Amino acid sequence: MPRVGLTGDEVVAAAAGLADEFGFQAVTMGLLAERLGVRPPSLYKHVGGLADLQHRLATLAMTEFGEVIRDAVQGKAGFDALAAALTAARAYVTAHPGRYTATIGAEFTGLDDPLLTAGTRVINSIAAVLRGYGIGEDEMDHAIRTIRCTLHGFAMLEASQGFQWNADPDKSFDWMIRFIDRGLRG
Repeated sequence: MPRVGLTGDEVVAAAAGLADEFGFQAVTMGLLAERLGVRPPSLYKHVGGLADLQHRLATLAMTEFGEVIRDAVQGKAGFDALAAALTAARAYVTAHPGRYTATIGAEFTGLDDPLLTAGTRVINSIAAVLRGYGIGEDEMDHAIRTIRCTLHGFAMLEASQGFQWNADPDKSFDWMIRFIDRGLRG
């Protein structure tokens, strides 16, 4: 019998916390049950198994990620929108590296999948920023991938303590934004 008051959303939220604390790959049904104070079989009343939990965690993270980007770029254009989007995304990834990792390679289950909806919102927010630079639809996929790869690499290196030398990562991040801005204006 499930713990009284425990919901599927609470199970996913607890998994997100574990992912951020220990890493996405460390999240197991056993560890999650321990965190929630239930026996592992009780979790199956709320999620269909580890794959379902991982998919729901990716959906939660992609939804949150999209919201922070959307909110950051609201009412901004050009360099200001680019800087706001990248700064918000960096903050999300470094604050929530485990749940962000859940989004990498997560596959959609169909056209009605909430993960697809959330991912589309992220892409649309980035595309809106890029349209402000005059990026056409013929180059949009390439530009979005470039932005995503650059941001992903920087934020994941930072989240994993990959910047071990003296240079200030904040200064490098500002330099990176200006570098991307110059390239987009080119």
